[in-house]
Amino acid sequence: MSRARLLTVIRAVVAIVTLAAVVYAVVRNWADVSVHLRQVSWATFAWSTLAAGVGTWLTMLGWRTILRDLGSNLHLAPATGVYFVGQLGKYLPGSLWSVIVQADIAAHLKVPRRRTAVTGLLALGFALLTGVLVGLPAAPFLLRRSSEGTAWWLLLAVPIAVVLLVPRLLNRAIATMLRLLRREPLEHELSAPAVLKAVAIFIVVWLCFGVHTLLLAQAVAGDEPHPDLALAALTGYALSVSLGMLIIILPAGLGAREGLLTLILSAAIPTSAAAAVAILSRFIVTAVDVLAALVGWLYARSHHLVSERRASLADVTSSTD
Repeated sequence: MSRARLLTVIRAVVAIVTLAAVVYAVVRNWADVSVHLRQVSWATFAWSTLAAGVGTWLTMLGWRTILRDLGSNLHLAPATGVYFVGQLGKYLPGSLWSVIVQADIAAHLKVPRRRTAVTGLLALGFALLTGVLVGLPAAPFLLRRSSEGTAWWLLLAVPIAVVLLVPRLLNRAIATMLRLLRREPLEHELSAPAVLKAVAIFIVVWLCFGVHTLLLAQAVAGDEPHPDLALAALTGYALSVSLGMLIIILPAGLGAREGLLTLILSAAIPTSAAAAVAILSRFIVTAVDVLAALVGWLYARSHHLVSERRASLADVTSSTD
């Protein structure tokens, strides 16, 4: 068996075991989980959804910042059509469908496919690195330890921050990645202002989703929430999603994200309450993604940026939610 096939098998086994464990835990504790779901008021649900919506919108702005620096300055409306329709591709197994769809749609706007594809890959990279950076304080909770050990974990943020905040090192890392993938180098390197702006945007993205999680966690925590709840919720979403992104065989990290977030939050609230937050968070984020894709699809459709084949792909991906 080749090394690539072995890694694929290992990822598949890990993904299946993770998903099965999450489903089993939810089914086994559904009576308790459903009680916590009823504790979330409509007002809390609305504010949490708004925070997730802002985070989703900012993700598109981070992607657009990279694309503009690489030479294609799309206005907000067409950028919305390209990005959000393509984002539905992440609900298919594998993490690159979104990049493929975005490149396909952007080609109608005379954006080179390769440029859009590189932008999509860079956006995924920025999201992953900043997610780990923001999520590092939640690592002790994932390992079932108190927040007192957070300072040691934050030392791991130093090399990540250096790569992100020193454009020369980042461009060198990008060039190395493209060379390993046997792809042509970028037409020109990313500029320092664009890198710093994109990093700042993605960090705010994760903080928005952290607020989204914290609002739900506070609603199910009871009258006396654990002192570690705010830190676990604000940073736990970023860490769980970032780690879930690495299991590319699962659509949008399905199962892995919920399992990791439940483990992190259960350090501060009961496991059943943590599972309720993870489930409700998945529902809200998916609904926001579909709504954003609908807005983007309406623009793309009205401007003839999608064909019947691409429209059917959007329909297929939306039906998997």
